[in-house]
Amino acid sequence: MMNYAEKQVAIRGIGQSAVGRPAQASALRLTVDACLAAIADAGLKPADIDGVMSYPGAADNATGFSPVGVHDVRLALGLQPSWYCSTALESAGQMSAFFVAIQALAAGTVKNVLLFRTTGEASARARAKGAMAWGGSDRQVFGMWQYAVPYGAVSPAPWYAMYATRYMHEFGLTPEQLGSVAVHARKMAGLNPNAIYRDPITIDDYLASRMITTPLRMFDCDVPVDGSTAFVLSRCDDASDGPNPLIRIEAIGSRFETGGLRQPTDMTSFGAEAAANMMWSRTDLKPKDVDVAQIYDGFSILTLHWLEALGFCGKGEAGSFVEKGERIGLDGELPMNTSGGQLSAGRLHGFGHTYEACMQLLGRGGARQVDAPEVAVTCNGAYGLGCMLLTKG
Repeated sequence: MMNYAEKQVAIRGIGQSAVGRPAQASALRLTVDACLAAIADAGLKPADIDGVMSYPGAADNATGFSPVGVHDVRLALGLQPSWYCSTALESAGQMSAFFVAIQALAAGTVKNVLLFRTTGEASARARAKGAMAWGGSDRQVFGMWQYAVPYGAVSPAPWYAMYATRYMHEFGLTPEQLGSVAVHARKMAGLNPNAIYRDPITIDDYLASRMITTPLRMFDCDVPVDGSTAFVLSRCDDASDGPNPLIRIEAIGSRFETGGLRQPTDMTSFGAEAAANMMWSRTDLKPKDVDVAQIYDGFSILTLHWLEALGFCGKGEAGSFVEKGERIGLDGELPMNTSGGQLSAGRLHGFGHTYEACMQLLGRGGARQVDAPEVAVTCNGAYGLGCMLLTKG
């Protein structure tokens, strides 16, 4: 196996702010809290940070999607980085920030990269009294949204409803099976003190919830929040003297093969297979070696697609795999989304999944801790796709 760049890099420290809907603190305050927590967890000081990375950079266009950028953090923490960067929305999703940081570290450009992601969407929605569209403000839309909004698709929900409809038609997925993802997420969130929604729900509660865009119900949709998540990445050689066991980045994967949402060729898949295949090609590990999985759940149908793409079940089998939550529970064959994910813990745009993967590998899960995990997978996105395999040691 080649010594790919990611194998030289480890996650040395992690941090997360309080998560609110909306939060009492500003987005910058939440970011500072998460970043300082990650730096301290790594056994470092702000002066040790020579690289700063974020996705997607400051883009506070009234939506709260990304209100804090790398320069805000540089000034707030008094950092003097020699390298800094933000990745664009047109990239391998949220995971792209990790991929760029990995390359900078492997090239020897920097030693310690502070990587963060902040969202203020809950506060933005509160200010707008809930009347908001993605990809712009109430007066203007931009980018790919200009082609969707005229048809009433003012959020991603109608897009993925089409995928869910086609998947149901092709493979017989039932509402009860789809709802198992949401019910499981709420069960896990009940064990996570930083989750937004912690009261349990039943499959009957799910079926009775408001239809958002057929066949996706309210509980199929992730929860906008205010919060920040941060990581410190270092080369493995430099991180070996840190206070925590190393979380090694075993393999990464990203692709944009099928055209995604813009020109879909198969409405039962959004192309995650290509990203997963790349990741598995860069490691000797197999899906059966994964102890815990943090699977992207912007909408519950995406979780089913990712489970199949990553090889945990066959095509069309994800519904039966998650049904009733037994196989994906803490004692199941693939413990999944142990924080409650984006459906119940809150939408931290994929960074929350990677944070939870690290929490599990470090044994910090508390009541939701999986028994002695050594290998975790985390993934994000649906039109910008990325996945990582993490190992403890």
